[in-house]
Amino acid sequence: MARGRLHDSQTVWLFDLDDTLHDANSASMREIRSAMGEYIVRELGVSEAESNALRTRYWLRYGATLLGLVRHHGVKAAHFLHHTHVLPGLENRVRGHAADLATLKRLPGRKFILTNAPAAYAGRVIDALGMRSLFEGMFCIEDMHMFGELRPKPDARMFRAMAARLGVHPSRCVLVEDTLMHQKAARAVGMGTVWMQGWLGMESTAQAHRPGRLRRRPAYVDWRVRRLRQLL
Repeated sequence: MARGRLHDSQTVWLFDLDDTLHDANSASMREIRSAMGEYIVRELGVSEAESNALRTRYWLRYGATLLGLVRHHGVKAAHFLHHTHVLPGLENRVRGHAADLATLKRLPGRKFILTNAPAAYAGRVIDALGMRSLFEGMFCIEDMHMFGELRPKPDARMFRAMAARLGVHPSRCVLVEDTLMHQKAARAVGMGTVWMQGWLGMESTAQAHRPGRLRRRPAYVDWRVRRLRQLL
């Protein structure tokens, strides 16, 4: 990706939400993982150990635990998303950086949220960060249905469809994201990629088991940053 694209008014920025715009591990991830585990135990009638194994297996295989539950257990997506994202007191735990807010105000181009999180949760986080007015819109997991099936990140077909929906070629888009498998899929359709590492702690599901990996930049990653201000 040419450096000039970062400063092009025609660029379409697709920002992930959790661990990209805020510290999700502190704000919500522990509670969401716990709620997912309890949901699987309750709805599938399995043990806690089996629940944890399923949650991890489906995340690694599909990029989202929900997809495995829908495809293999007949779980209704809306039911799952509602019961795993109640999160009382979420707004009090959300924290970002004032510098990130300032950067988004200055960054040229169109800006959108692209997250596998449900819309209700994403809206609460963005409002708590004071960032809603900085984005043209949000594309959440409810918006990622194709051919009658849910196809969230890292589905490459969804990335192509999203670019078409925005009326641009994928090469005009830049994905800013903490999860490498999502960036790999975005690059496969021609999008630029920025690997956001600022919120990746030891408990991050994206790279926690490979801390040394943070120092390397895969070929499908154009830029590796710790703060959004580096985009300027």
